[in-house]
Amino acid sequence: MLLYKSLLKKIVFSYLFAFSSLLATSQQVEVIKFADLAKKMVNTNSSLTIFNFWATWCGPCVKELPYFDALSSKNTDLKVYLVSLDFKNTLNRVEKLVAKKSIQSEVLFLDETDPDTYMGKVSPNWSGAIPATLFINKSGETFFYEKAFTKEELEKIVKKYLN
Repeated sequence: MLLYKSLLKKIVFSYLFAFSSLLATSQQVEVIKFADLAKKMVNTNSSLTIFNFWATWCGPCVKELPYFDALSSKNTDLKVYLVSLDFKNTLNRVEKLVAKKSIQSEVLFLDETDPDTYMGKVSPNWSGAIPATLFINKSGETFFYEKAFTKEELEKIVKKYLN
Protein backbone atom coordinates (compact mmCIF):
# COMPACT_ATOMS: atom_id res chain seq x y z
CA MET A 1 0.00 0.00 0.00
CA LEU A 2 2.87 2.38 0.84
CA LEU A 3 4.49 1.65 -2.51
CA TYR A 4 1.18 2.39 -4.28
CA LYS A 5 0.80 5.78 -2.51
CA SER A 6 4.38 6.71 -3.33
CA LEU A 7 3.90 5.80 -6.97
CA LEU A 8 0.61 7.72 -7.12
CA LYS A 9 2.28 10.83 -5.63
CA LYS A 10 5.05 10.65 -8.24
CA ILE A 11 2.53 10.38 -11.08
CA VAL A 12 0.43 13.28 -9.81
CA PHE A 13 3.54 15.41 -9.26
CA SER A 14 4.80 14.61 -12.77
CA TYR A 15 1.48 15.66 -14.34
CA LEU A 16 1.33 18.86 -12.31
CA PHE A 17 4.92 19.72 -13.22
CA ALA A 18 4.31 19.06 -16.92
CA PHE A 19 1.11 21.15 -16.90
CA SER A 20 2.78 24.07 -15.10
CA SER A 21 5.70 23.93 -17.54
CA LEU A 22 3.27 24.12 -20.45
CA LEU A 23 1.60 27.17 -18.92
CA ALA A 24 4.95 28.80 -18.26
CA THR A 25 5.98 28.54 -21.91
CA SER A 26 2.69 29.86 -23.33
CA GLN A 27 2.78 33.33 -24.76
CA GLN A 28 0.96 36.03 -22.80
CA VAL A 29 -1.63 38.21 -24.50
CA GLU A 30 -0.94 41.94 -24.26
CA VAL A 31 -3.95 44.26 -24.30
CA ILE A 32 -3.16 47.42 -26.28
CA LYS A 33 -4.80 50.46 -27.83
CA PHE A 34 -4.32 51.34 -31.50
CA ALA A 35 -1.90 54.17 -30.63
CA ASP A 36 0.47 51.55 -29.16
CA LEU A 37 0.02 49.28 -32.17
CA ALA A 38 0.76 52.22 -34.49
CA LYS A 39 4.07 52.75 -32.65
CA LYS A 40 4.99 49.12 -33.25
CA MET A 41 4.11 49.57 -36.93
CA VAL A 42 6.49 52.53 -37.21
CA ASN A 43 9.33 51.20 -35.06
CA THR A 44 10.16 48.04 -36.97
CA ASN A 45 13.73 46.85 -36.47
CA SER A 46 13.49 43.56 -38.33
CA SER A 47 14.00 43.05 -42.04
CA LEU A 48 10.32 42.16 -42.18
CA THR A 49 7.59 42.78 -39.62
CA ILE A 50 4.23 41.08 -39.96
CA PHE A 51 0.95 42.13 -38.33
CA ASN A 52 -1.70 39.43 -38.74
CA PHE A 53 -5.22 40.56 -37.79
CA TRP A 54 -7.47 37.73 -36.66
CA ALA A 55 -10.25 36.67 -34.25
CA THR A 56 -11.14 33.48 -32.42
CA TRP A 57 -14.51 33.23 -34.21
CA CYS A 58 -12.85 33.32 -37.66
CA GLY A 59 -12.08 29.76 -38.80
CA PRO A 60 -9.58 30.70 -41.55
CA CYS A 61 -7.82 33.04 -39.10
CA VAL A 62 -7.36 30.35 -36.47
CA LYS A 63 -6.24 27.84 -39.12
CA GLU A 64 -3.37 30.07 -40.30
CA LEU A 65 -2.10 31.15 -36.84
CA PRO A 66 0.40 28.26 -36.63
CA TYR A 67 1.79 29.22 -40.06
CA PHE A 68 2.60 32.72 -38.82
CA ASP A 69 3.91 31.38 -35.52
CA ALA A 70 6.27 28.96 -37.28
CA LEU A 71 7.76 31.78 -39.36
CA SER A 72 9.19 33.62 -36.38
CA SER A 73 10.82 30.48 -35.01
CA LYS A 74 12.44 29.79 -38.40
CA ASN A 75 13.77 33.27 -39.14
CA THR A 76 15.48 35.61 -36.68
CA ASP A 77 15.25 38.56 -39.08
CA LEU A 78 11.47 38.48 -38.92
CA LYS A 79 9.03 39.81 -36.30
CA VAL A 80 5.45 38.51 -36.12
CA TYR A 81 2.60 40.15 -34.22
CA LEU A 82 -0.70 38.32 -34.02
CA VAL A 83 -3.33 41.02 -33.44
CA SER A 84 -6.63 39.76 -32.05
CA LEU A 85 -9.71 41.78 -33.01
CA ASP A 86 -11.97 39.92 -30.61
CA PHE A 87 -14.29 41.89 -28.35
CA LYS A 88 -13.07 42.90 -24.87
CA ASN A 89 -15.31 40.38 -23.10
CA THR A 90 -13.62 37.52 -25.01
CA LEU A 91 -10.04 38.15 -23.84
CA ASN A 92 -10.18 34.92 -21.82
CA ARG A 93 -11.15 33.02 -24.98
CA VAL A 94 -8.13 34.48 -26.81
CA GLU A 95 -5.80 33.53 -23.95
CA LYS A 96 -7.13 29.96 -23.94
CA LEU A 97 -6.67 29.61 -27.70
CA VAL A 98 -3.11 30.96 -27.52
CA ALA A 99 -2.28 28.47 -24.76
CA LYS A 100 -4.02 25.56 -26.52
CA LYS A 101 -2.11 26.19 -29.76
CA SER A 102 1.15 26.93 -27.84
CA ILE A 103 1.58 30.19 -29.74
CA GLN A 104 5.02 31.72 -29.17
CA SER A 105 4.69 34.84 -31.35
CA GLU A 106 3.75 38.10 -29.70
CA VAL A 107 -0.05 38.22 -29.33
CA LEU A 108 -1.72 41.61 -29.08
CA PHE A 109 -5.36 42.09 -28.10
CA LEU A 110 -6.55 45.29 -29.76
CA ASP A 111 -8.78 47.08 -27.24
CA GLU A 112 -10.80 49.27 -29.60
CA THR A 113 -14.55 49.37 -30.10
CA ASP A 114 -14.80 51.07 -33.51
CA PRO A 115 -12.84 49.43 -36.35
CA ASP A 116 -13.46 52.47 -38.55
CA THR A 117 -11.04 54.46 -36.39
CA TYR A 118 -8.04 52.26 -37.19
CA MET A 119 -8.68 50.19 -40.35
CA GLY A 120 -7.74 52.97 -42.77
CA LYS A 121 -4.59 53.64 -40.75
CA VAL A 122 -3.49 50.03 -41.11
CA SER A 123 -4.23 50.10 -44.84
CA PRO A 124 -6.49 52.26 -47.00
CA ASN A 125 -7.34 49.04 -48.86
CA TRP A 126 -8.74 47.25 -45.80
CA SER A 127 -12.48 46.61 -46.13
CA GLY A 128 -12.63 45.19 -42.62
CA ALA A 129 -12.57 41.51 -43.58
CA ILE A 130 -10.28 39.13 -41.71
CA PRO A 131 -7.88 37.49 -41.82
CA ALA A 132 -5.86 40.48 -42.91
CA THR A 133 -2.10 40.86 -42.87
CA LEU A 134 0.21 43.83 -43.08
CA PHE A 135 3.85 43.27 -44.05
CA ILE A 136 6.36 46.06 -43.43
CA ASN A 137 9.92 45.74 -44.72
CA LYS A 138 12.98 47.43 -43.23
CA SER A 139 12.73 50.41 -45.61
CA GLY A 140 9.13 51.05 -44.47
CA GLU A 141 7.33 49.73 -47.54
CA THR A 142 4.00 48.12 -46.70
CA PHE A 143 2.18 45.26 -48.36
CA PHE A 144 -1.38 44.43 -47.32
CA TYR A 145 -3.39 41.27 -47.93
CA GLU A 146 -7.00 40.67 -47.00
CA LYS A 147 -7.07 36.89 -47.32
CA ALA A 148 -6.24 33.61 -45.65
CA PHE A 149 -2.90 32.06 -46.51
CA THR A 150 -1.86 28.48 -47.00
CA LYS A 151 1.44 27.65 -45.37
CA GLU A 152 3.15 27.54 -48.76
CA GLU A 153 1.70 30.91 -49.91
CA LEU A 154 2.80 32.59 -46.72
CA GLU A 155 6.32 31.19 -46.89
CA LYS A 156 6.62 32.30 -50.54
CA ILE A 157 5.48 35.87 -49.73
CA VAL A 158 7.79 36.12 -46.73
CA LYS A 159 10.73 34.93 -48.81
CA LYS A 160 9.88 37.51 -51.47
CA TYR A 161 9.72 40.40 -48.99
CA LEU A 162 12.82 39.35 -47.08
CA ASN A 163 14.93 39.45 -50.27
